[in-house]
Amino acid sequence: MTLLIIAYLGGALTILSPCILPILPFVFARAGQPFLKSTLPMLVGMAATFAVVATLAAVGGAWVIQANEYGRIVAIVVLALFGLSLLSPRFATRITQPVVGLGNDLLAATGDRGAASTIRSSLLLGVATGLLWAPCAGPILGLVLTGAALHGANLITTLLLLAYAAGAATSLAAALLLGGKIFAAMKRSLGIGERIRQGLGVAVLAGVAIIASGLDTTLLARLSYASTASFEQAVLNRLDARSLSSAPTEVASNSTAMLVDNKQPYHSSLGIEGRAPSLDGAVQWLNSPPLTEKQLRGKVVLVDFWTYSCINCIRTLPYVREWAEKYKDQGLVVIGVHTPEFAFEKKIDNVKKAVEDFKIDYPVAIDNDYRIWRAFENNYWPAHYLIDADGQIRYHHFGEGDYRETEQAIQDLLHEAGSKTAQNTPIVAPDAKGAEMAPDLAAIRSGETYIGYQQASNFVSPEGLHSDAPHLYSISNPHLNEWGLSGTWTVGAEAATLDQPDGGITYRFSARDLHLVLGPDKAGKPIRFKVTVDGKPPGADHGADVDADGNGMVTATRLYQLVRQSGTVTARNFEIKFLDPGVDAYAFTFG
Repeated sequence: MTLLIIAYLGGALTILSPCILPILPFVFARAGQPFLKSTLPMLVGMAATFAVVATLAAVGGAWVIQANEYGRIVAIVVLALFGLSLLSPRFATRITQPVVGLGNDLLAATGDRGAASTIRSSLLLGVATGLLWAPCAGPILGLVLTGAALHGANLITTLLLLAYAAGAATSLAAALLLGGKIFAAMKRSLGIGERIRQGLGVAVLAGVAIIASGLDTTLLARLSYASTASFEQAVLNRLDARSLSSAPTEVASNSTAMLVDNKQPYHSSLGIEGRAPSLDGAVQWLNSPPLTEKQLRGKVVLVDFWTYSCINCIRTLPYVREWAEKYKDQGLVVIGVHTPEFAFEKKIDNVKKAVEDFKIDYPVAIDNDYRIWRAFENNYWPAHYLIDADGQIRYHHFGEGDYRETEQAIQDLLHEAGSKTAQNTPIVAPDAKGAEMAPDLAAIRSGETYIGYQQASNFVSPEGLHSDAPHLYSISNPHLNEWGLSGTWTVGAEAATLDQPDGGITYRFSARDLHLVLGPDKAGKPIRFKVTVDGKPPGADHGADVDADGNGMVTATRLYQLVRQSGTVTARNFEIKFLDPGVDAYAFTFG
C-alpha cells in the first residue's frame, strides 16, 4: 500500500511539471462537458494506456518501441483532427467523411452528439493522449521503472504504473474542474463560447506540434526534472521508499534517479532500441584487425560515425578519445566508423593521416561503401550509438553536445555489464584546442556553405556560377553569409579548383571561428595562401592554420582553421588569396 501511495503522489506531482504542458490542451478541451460522461472516460483511457505501454516498454524489446512509435503516429493524427474539429465543425465534417465513424466520435468530443458517443469518443481521445504522454522521469517514476526492469512484467509493476497515472489523472481532473468553472463563467459573462472553443483548437494543435517535434521529451523534460525532483524526493523521504526492495542505493544515471538492488544484478533503465548490426561492411580497419560480433560480446561498445573534414565530428573527438582511454580497462570498446562525405575522404591514406593527426588510437572501420552506415540506418555526422554487453543498441545521440548524458549512459551500461568502478566517476573535461574547441554557439550567425555547384548557395559573383568549365570571376561586395570568387576557377560538383594563380574567395561571415576545407593540386604540391580580415592581416584573430600576418599553406586535403576572433564577435569580411594554382576548395564551416 505504501508503494501505491508513493506512485500515486508522484503522478499527482506531475501537474507541477512543464512536461505536462503539451497534453493540457487535450484535457482542457473537455471543459464544460459532463464529468462522468466526458472527462472521466478520457482520463481513464489515458491512465490505462500509459500503464500498459510503460509496462511493456520497461521490459519489452525493440518490437515494443516500434509498435509504440506507430501508435504515437496514429494518436498524433487523431488529436490533430480533434484540434481541427474544435476550430471548425464544418471543416471537421468535411475532413472526416472518409472515416465516418471516427468523424462522428471527434464531433461527439466537441459536444455535438449523444451521451454514448461522447463516452466512446472521450475514451478514444484518452487512449490517444496516453500513447503520447511522456511524463518526465523524476525519482519516483525512475524507481518504478527500474523495479519493472529488475523484476519483469507482473501485476505489481502494472499497478504501480497505474497508480502513477491515476495520480496524474486526479490532478488533471482537479485542474479541469476548476478550469471548467472559469470557462463557464467566461461564456456567461462575455458570450465568447465559440472563441474559447477555437482557442482550445489552436492549443490542441500546438500540443500536437510540440509532441511531434520531440520537445516534450527534450527541452521540457530537462526543465521538469529540475522543477519537481525536490518535491518527489521529499515524498520518498517521508514515506520511506526503501521498501521497494531490500537495502537499495539511489544513484544518478542519465539524468534520472534509479534503483540499485544490492542483492540482484543491476539493470540500466536505458531502453532497447534494437539489435546492433554487423560491422562487416568496412573496406579496411585501422589500429585493429576487423572486430566481429563474437569478439565484442560481453563488452560495451561505442560506435562513433565520423568523417575527418567534418567540423562537428572534429569537435566531438576530444570526448571520444578520453572516453576510450578512461573506460578501456572497464569494458568499453570505442569504434570509429569513418564514412566519407567528399570523394577525397575515401582515400585510405588521407584517413590514415587524419587518424594520426587527431591522435586516434582506438579501432577505426573505413566505411567507404556506406554498408555500416546503412546497416545502422544512420543519417548524421557525428552519430554515437551505445551497444550493451548483449549486443543491443541502448542509446544514441546525433550531433555535438550532451556529452554528460552520453558519458552517464556509458557508465550505466558498464555498471550493468559488471564494472564496479564505472558508476559515479567524474565526467571528462577535455582541454580542446584549435578546431577541436567547442563552438561559441551564442555568436554563430553563419552556417555551413558548400562551394561545389551541387550544394552551393548564396553565391554573389556577378558572373554567376558556371559548372565544370574554367571561368573568370570577380568579387562584388557580399552581404552577411554571401560569398564570391575572384580569378579563374573551374567549379565542380563538390569543389572549385583554381586554374591560375592569385585567385581568391571572399565571404562575409559572423562567428568566432571560420574554417575552410581545402586540398592541394593533384600532384600534392603545397599551395601558398594569404588571409585578410576586413582587408587587413588577421593579427590576434588568426586561426590555428594561419600566422598573424595571414600566411598559410595547403599541404593536405582537410579542414583548415583560418579565423578565430579573439575579442567581441562581429560580422567580418574574410578573403583568402591563393598564390599558386591548383587548390581545391570544398566548404566553409563555422564555430
